Amino acid sequence: MGSKGKKRFKTGGGATGMGGGGPMQQMQQLQQLQSQLTEAQEALEQATVTASAGGGAVTITMTGGRELVSIEIKPEVVDPEEVEMLQDLILAAYKEAMAKIAQMADERLSPLTSGLGIPGLF
Repeated sequence: MGSKGKKRFKTGGGATGMGGGGPMQQMQQLQQLQSQLTEAQEALEQATVTASAGGGAVTITMTGGRELVSIEIKPEVVDPEEVEMLQDLILAAYKEAMAKIAQMADERLSPLTSGLGIPGLF
């Protein structure tokens, strides 16, 4: 009976129990995933979002890489007596643009990272 237990456990080249396939196949899958992630991140950085506040009084354009590209302010909003309101509109447009970038990143990257199970990756 003692020898039967030894036959059940093989060592070397078999499946690892981590999704099937050997270590080489898993390495290739990880390299392919890394390539897809890099491509998606590069595309995201090139994408732009536009957000506005105050009914279009202030409009901000940003890249997916969180670079501020432009701020447009309608001339009728520029009132020396209302500087605080203008500042609030700029801040609101900026926050909306950042939220759009986060949503866009989630939509583009989550299909690639959903199976990884790495907390805080994206």
